[in-house]
Amino acid sequence: MTRLDRAKEKLSKTELDALYISSEINQRYVTDFSFTDGSVLITREKSYVITDFRYLEAAKSHVVGDYEIVTPDRRKGDYLAELCRKNGVKTLGFEEKSLSYAGYRSLSEKLPGITLVGVGGFVEELRLYKEPEEVESIIAAQRIAERAFSELLPDIKRGMFESEAALELEYRMRKLGAEDKSFDTIAVSGSFSALPHGVPRNRPIEDGFFTFDFGAVVNGYHSDMTRTVVVGKADDEMKRLYNTVLEAQLAAEAVITEGYRNFEADKTARDIIEGAGYHGCFGHSLGHGVGLEIHEEPRLSQGSGDTVLKAGQIVTVEPGIYIEGKYGCRIEDMMLITEGGAEVLTDCPKELIELDI
Repeated sequence: MTRLDRAKEKLSKTELDALYISSEINQRYVTDFSFTDGSVLITREKSYVITDFRYLEAAKSHVVGDYEIVTPDRRKGDYLAELCRKNGVKTLGFEEKSLSYAGYRSLSEKLPGITLVGVGGFVEELRLYKEPEEVESIIAAQRIAERAFSELLPDIKRGMFESEAALELEYRMRKLGAEDKSFDTIAVSGSFSALPHGVPRNRPIEDGFFTFDFGAVVNGYHSDMTRTVVVGKADDEMKRLYNTVLEAQLAAEAVITEGYRNFEADKTARDIIEGAGYHGCFGHSLGHGVGLEIHEEPRLSQGSGDTVLKAGQIVTVEPGIYIEGKYGCRIEDMMLITEGGAEVLTDCPKELIELDI
């Protein structure tokens, strides 16, 4: 069953006659083809990739599914209206998360007599469950990130800037085959490691904790990992903090499995950190989904309600402790939820590393 088949099957269970996809990420998901300045229309009978001449030849070669690939010979809104009329569309679902208000008004004007209905996360709900080839791409991206990191560590020298270390890590990932970085690499040291999403500075790396949060992209799919090392020697309190984060992370990974409630995974890690005396120092959620976007559903957070983990989902597990003005530490892996269990996809050491530079 293609992704188009899955989307049409879901469409058949709604009161919608068709689905208009404007999100580039979701367009890529349902067609397996990356393009911009276009859209996808899925009706109960026929489906269309609406693009322009720049992408026509590539679309014919790469689009997966029973789509008709069309190039409008008039304004896109007018062309979409014609396709809807041809297919008897009376109720059209649209992605309110990606369609601007101006875009919505334009659709309303071009489609008189057609009811527009916001569909929330229609495609995102399909993306929750990764197919084997999606998992393979995420693992391939993760292996590139791991290798780049392991090769970078011995080359970190006294006087190197944080920004230089971040750029060097990104360069090595690209050199190893990544098509892109997953997000702007975090490489922050000393007191700046207390900022969970600190921006690397144009200043020399400081002694103390040095946190790297980074990932690679392969076939459009992201990886995500965090490792914290120590520049110089860790004192007893730094070791205690690091080992508390590691204990919390390993405990969460040990309980995560199919059917486990998302908020309880977060609570497992949070209880260990709070119990060690680091009250209020773990201010973000335990994890999030990863795929065509770096942050996807599901969420492992205190506000996850009664949602449970399901086979095919990939989540991060990333507890941290951040002491304002002093330092911070985070350790992050990715996990694949499997039938009756779960497995860690990250293959990178987590013991405390001290860099003698």
